Amino acid sequence: MTLPMPDSSMPEVTVAILVAPGFMPVDIIGLHTTFGLLPGVKLHLVWKNTDELTGVPTFPTRPTTSFVDCPREVDILFAGAVPAAVFRDEETLAFLADRGSRARWVAASCTGALLMGAAGLLKGYRATTNFHATHLLAHYGATHQAGNVVEDGNRITAGPATGGFEIAFRLIQDIYGDDLAREAILQAEYAPEPLFDVGSVELAGPELTARARAHTRPMTEELESVVLS
Repeated sequence: MTLPMPDSSMPEVTVAILVAPGFMPVDIIGLHTTFGLLPGVKLHLVWKNTDELTGVPTFPTRPTTSFVDCPREVDILFAGAVPAAVFRDEETLAFLADRGSRARWVAASCTGALLMGAAGLLKGYRATTNFHATHLLAHYGATHQAGNVVEDGNRITAGPATGGFEIAFRLIQDIYGDDLAREAILQAEYAPEPLFDVGSVELAGPELTARARAHTRPMTEELESVVLS
């Protein structure tokens, strides 16, 4: 992927991406890369402080901006999956609620959508999340809608991994227009051809889905214990 040529007519865009100890880099890397390569984008990896933390699996990361120093006005507030303990962290929830109340877009992939719900940002909206956790959206007043990417007003949510790229392309379309969105897709050579066409519950079928749920049940139960308590 290469940088587009600088264009003085391109708007300045501020992006705040939440990171946390134990966060899942796979969920944020698509949006981080796609927007981070655009001229005029001010991109912040945000946490309580700027001490090094580690994502999962082992992915040392240094936040660039603390909650206190993050701009009050952001165009995009984005989160991917984080550990269940973050859902009870009042400082994190207050930060998300504040910035999200004014953001042009509130966006999340995987269980980052539930975290936005915990911050009060999905009440009354349609949304999606990782298939293991869609049943928890209702706890935060959101309505689950099937689909890899779900957009409702200025809320946009997606499943894990590739969902971050697909959110990014849609937001580039909104902010910059169709032409740059098309170029961003080409620059990323985003043309998925999965080895097996089983990338959703509907495609995978009941046997494979049940096995996948069983393998991740400990994580799901931990999340349920926090969300439903």
